[in-house]
Amino acid sequence: MTTPTPEPGVRNLVVGVGARRGVPADEVYGLIEAVLRAAGLRTADVVEVATVDARADEPGIVGAAARLGVAVRSHPAAALAGVRVPNPSDAAAGSVGTPSVAEAAALIEADELVVEKSAGAGRATCAVARRFPAVLPSFPVSGEKTSTPLVTEGPRPFTMAAMNPPTRPPTRDIESAGPDLRHHGDAEVRGENLTDLAVNVRTHTPPEWLRQRIAASLVSLAAYPDGTAAREAVAERHGLPVERVLLTAGAAEAFVLIARALPARCPVVVHPQFTEPEAALRAAGHGVGRVLLRAEDGFRLDPAAVPEEADLVVVGNPTNPTSVLHPAALLERLARPGRTLVVDEAFMDVVPGEREALCGRTDIPGLVVLRSLTKTWGLAGLRIGYVLAEPETVALLAEAQPLWPVSSPALAAAQACMEPRALVEAAEAADRITVDRAHLLAGLAEFSEVRVVEEARGPFVLVRLERAAEIRERLRLLGFAARRGDTFPGLGPQWLRLAVRDRATTNRFLQALDQAVQALPARTGR
Repeated sequence: MTTPTPEPGVRNLVVGVGARRGVPADEVYGLIEAVLRAAGLRTADVVEVATVDARADEPGIVGAAARLGVAVRSHPAAALAGVRVPNPSDAAAGSVGTPSVAEAAALIEADELVVEKSAGAGRATCAVARRFPAVLPSFPVSGEKTSTPLVTEGPRPFTMAAMNPPTRPPTRDIESAGPDLRHHGDAEVRGENLTDLAVNVRTHTPPEWLRQRIAASLVSLAAYPDGTAAREAVAERHGLPVERVLLTAGAAEAFVLIARALPARCPVVVHPQFTEPEAALRAAGHGVGRVLLRAEDGFRLDPAAVPEEADLVVVGNPTNPTSVLHPAALLERLARPGRTLVVDEAFMDVVPGEREALCGRTDIPGLVVLRSLTKTWGLAGLRIGYVLAEPETVALLAEAQPLWPVSSPALAAAQACMEPRALVEAAEAADRITVDRAHLLAGLAEFSEVRVVEEARGPFVLVRLERAAEIRERLRLLGFAARRGDTFPGLGPQWLRLAVRDRATTNRFLQALDQAVQALPARTGR
């Protein structure tokens, strides 16, 4: 896949320029032209040249902008200093007050950095960012008055790999503003001796019998993996023909395949939810619309909030991090010919009876269901999941996969987890999690400071409390890791996600939470 070529006349590139005093226009323009040409970009697509206020009248910058036929847009140094950049410079910070004029100026009013800072003859620097078009208008919830649009262009993050063809070497993923789409719960506990309430993997997994099956597969490592048996087992488990099954290296790979292989002019992600779908779409060069569900509505979805123009819609069920289980009949209303409906059911096997599941349906046009074996079976390190979709869709996704994408141990695990004994164990675990979740919710109800998203159906709950960041840090000091909520679009720093654990662990956590709340110093100056 190559970077989409903008339509003629659509200007969406912002060129950030930093320059020393006295740099001639020819040098600045020559640098800009060379950087754009090397990146396969067009000078005709530049919408503005951006710089710091202190250089707004620099003749070299003004002259280069004039040759491009665009205006110079300047920004205060203090504003640029607040933009996270991949290549900060102490010299630039000392000279003009921001660590990188070119990169910060390009990003402050744009969405993604396309070209990192490049230097000319040492007297000028240039960086290029792209603005995503407003691909979707704002659609309020049907029948509801609101001044806040539920569909947005998304935040102002950038992903260094986002506008590059997938065949080019991956680069760093850095956020300049908005939620960090690449932050996940494992970052809360990595390298720390903490009781883990940040990651949604079931504790005490994988079970011994599954470890033995995985270990037994190691004798076949000299042979290339053959996914036939595992694929047939998944198909049989869901009552589907094998042509509707694709095995993947975890659900995360499935999101990448969808973003790269399926056509989408106006993709939309329903948030708050797992951030990898949007990150994958952006990394494939797509502009992404968002449908932001509201806390006031219990984060429940109204299908009318999804624009008709959307030709790819992604929604989780039950949704991470809200733990809301959307009715299957409601999700069906999102499907229509010409639209791909991606339903992430990574946590559906934690719902007793898997009610509201769509995984076995073949009558819904454009339906793509994703499943993961990571959560219930504790296989995050093995990477195994699968896609259920129309055969034509499965074929497109398979073409985008590398050869032998799933390892032999992962295939052995997938086959084992589809067996009757495994399904019985998973059902028992779902019932146990339901009881343990009720215990956690009852304990949280004792805190007047805590508001819980109601009707949680996943192996986690989402809570809102003032000063959540301070409480999360105090919980860490007390030995507990909670998942921060501000990296999910539609949430903010007052949200935490808590994984459901056994009663004894929950009791210890509730005691720690009480200590953390009580230890907060009173705020002054109100």
